[in-house]
Amino acid sequence: MHSVPDHSIRISIDRGGTFTDVFASYPADESAGGGERREIITKLLSVDPTNYKDAPTEGIRRILEMVTGDKVDRKSLLPTDKIEFVRLSTTVATNALLERKGEKHALLITKGFHDLLSIGNQARPRIFDLAIRKTAPLYTDVVEVSERVTLVGFTSDPEQAVHAVEFDGEGNVCKPYSGEGAHKGLNEGDRVVKGVSGEAVHVMVPLDRERTRRDLERLFREGYRSIAVVLAHSYTFPEHELAVGEMAREIGFQHVSLSSQLVPMIKMVSRGISSTADAYLTPVLGAYLDGFYAGFQPSPTGAPALRVEFMGSDGGLLDLDNFSGLKAILSGPAGGVVGFSLTSWDADERAPVIGFDVGGTSTDVSRYDGRYEIVYETTTAGIPIQSPQLDINTVAAGGGSCLTFRNGMFQAGPESAGAHPGPACYRKGGPLALTDANLCLGRLVPEYFPSCFGPRENEPLDPEASERAFQVLLQSIKEETGQDMSLDEMTYGFVTVANEAMARPIRALTEARGFATSKHILASFGGAGGQHACEIAESLGISRILIHRYSSILSAYGLNLAERVFETQEPSSYVFGQESLPTLSRQLDKLSDTVRKELVRQGFTDDRIHLDRRLNMRFDGTDTALLISSAQDADFDQAFKQAYQQEFGFLLESRIMVDDVNVKGLGKTFDNLGESAFAELRRIETRPLSGETGAQKTNGHQSVYVSQPGSLKGARQEVPVYLLDKLEVGDVIQGPALIIDATQTIFVNASWQATVTSRHLVITREATSL
Repeated sequence: MHSVPDHSIRISIDRGGTFTDVFASYPADESAGGGERREIITKLLSVDPTNYKDAPTEGIRRILEMVTGDKVDRKSLLPTDKIEFVRLSTTVATNALLERKGEKHALLITKGFHDLLSIGNQARPRIFDLAIRKTAPLYTDVVEVSERVTLVGFTSDPEQAVHAVEFDGEGNVCKPYSGEGAHKGLNEGDRVVKGVSGEAVHVMVPLDRERTRRDLERLFREGYRSIAVVLAHSYTFPEHELAVGEMAREIGFQHVSLSSQLVPMIKMVSRGISSTADAYLTPVLGAYLDGFYAGFQPSPTGAPALRVEFMGSDGGLLDLDNFSGLKAILSGPAGGVVGFSLTSWDADERAPVIGFDVGGTSTDVSRYDGRYEIVYETTTAGIPIQSPQLDINTVAAGGGSCLTFRNGMFQAGPESAGAHPGPACYRKGGPLALTDANLCLGRLVPEYFPSCFGPRENEPLDPEASERAFQVLLQSIKEETGQDMSLDEMTYGFVTVANEAMARPIRALTEARGFATSKHILASFGGAGGQHACEIAESLGISRILIHRYSSILSAYGLNLAERVFETQEPSSYVFGQESLPTLSRQLDKLSDTVRKELVRQGFTDDRIHLDRRLNMRFDGTDTALLISSAQDADFDQAFKQAYQQEFGFLLESRIMVDDVNVKGLGKTFDNLGESAFAELRRIETRPLSGETGAQKTNGHQSVYVSQPGSLKGARQEVPVYLLDKLEVGDVIQGPALIIDATQTIFVNASWQATVTSRHLVITREATSL
């Protein structure tokens, strides 16, 4: 093992529900800067309390041992001198929200709005249920703050309000607004200021600072250390929230979530619920990160010796200063979206790609068409979150999904065997799961599967345990239904049910939005993706599948490729047009300067910074806004109409309103990934593996249950097993076949063929011409 330069090992870690995936690279020679880098990967169980406390820390320890060749004791603090950075995606915030194990916190809200967030937006997702069960709010106490502001003149055009008053140099009003639609209670001398959005704001009731301080001190005595502050119209007038936050920090509150800083947007309910989610999750995330940092040797200065970057819900990397619970809810699957998008997109062909990430606990589905698809309001665990997130549809069907027979139906999930105890074949007495089904059908080969199971995490999968459990279930089904079926037919029935559950969110992202599913490429990844990709593609009419060589750890690999992100925005209430365009452009310029300075502070030069200037636009009289990006500020109008037509199928003749001005900055961390898999496939010479040539590259045969397309029937076949590392670029493998490497098993179904490229397997139907 050659000497490893200091600060040269780059480690990316994706902690999933069942497995933690680790991708690392280090210099091929003893030079730390530039040059060729070697890559290594490893997988370990996310939960294994008998062997380690924290999976990411254990993953780093294993990487250090593999790269340096030195033994690193599990019980000692890990050295950091060889590590350049660690990039981490974590499900800590997501799990805390799902399991309701967040931080106890209080809500401070404008007097008179005590029950606003509890009432919510009155959405009825299950309107026909006889017994409606509302999701309980995240906060445990509410304090009403004596303050009140309102907008002067309830008009959709802030210019009407602003031009009707005269402001001094400090933004205070000199002449009250008394025109049509003015607030009737406004008197000479009342305080009216210009809000951030451009609207005139009347301070009806100044903040009662003494009473608010007394309330905060009471909360502190009662043990609260986290609060969320949500005041009316604070998106445009944040002064009162900032004052409350300053008082809270003086008293000793460890975390303060101000809605005006977190989500500076109109819609008080969404802004408020998101702020309570941040107050609920950020302390939990902070406690986890404190424990994570504690596993490493400290620096002499006492500052964190380890440089850690975190994956945000929008697919961008964040440093510790900008990472919070609100931005971490989709931290886990976001790395996979980045990974498949950057490795599957063909800039010449521009065929849209469906990301199909089958993990141990769930399947995450997303779509890429040259840009990341971002949504700004989602519902997680019944809580509506207002924060930029990748548009990811998740279904509780994965390798660990429990298989049961209930009410005469086969069911896969939503319960999961998890990492501990895991499926029955994990040798810890777990329940039957989808992994057991694939094992019994021959679609997994135990001797090539990681030997990390059993009490000492050193044993292979146990196919006998899976078969025994399935035999018991088969006998139970026969007794209950009287139907006679074989073990394979029953087992494949569960796989079919799981496949349908996985295909459903793909249809929701394509057909439900007006896109032809069959015109997409299926980018399959995740530990279990390769076992289901062909059958999922068949059910959806998709004819091309891409599987990256690192597909089983593609979320970790995506972390390695991700860009640093910093985003900021301000509210606006202008009518888009020639009159407001100069004002909007000035706002965009100001925010662009803020974003650029922040990315420069984080170490990026101007040539590696890309700014995306965007407006949140809607038709006047509607409440559905679309975030529009345009290369030229004047083209926002046309870009909005095109996006609206695509989304809804019609256009309105109303004025176009601008709700928010937004700038997103990207700091590029890599230059070029080279040619796409399809470009390479058009260039290379292919050769089918058959006869003696094919026999030389096989590693034996395996009995596999091969289904007939469009049927639940099938039969056992002896199919060849290939090791991916022994295959060469240009090799073409005819299905049915198994292709295996250290971390994944790929089942190539009958009527499909797989072609090997330098970084991918390109799997196509026989009749498909490329």
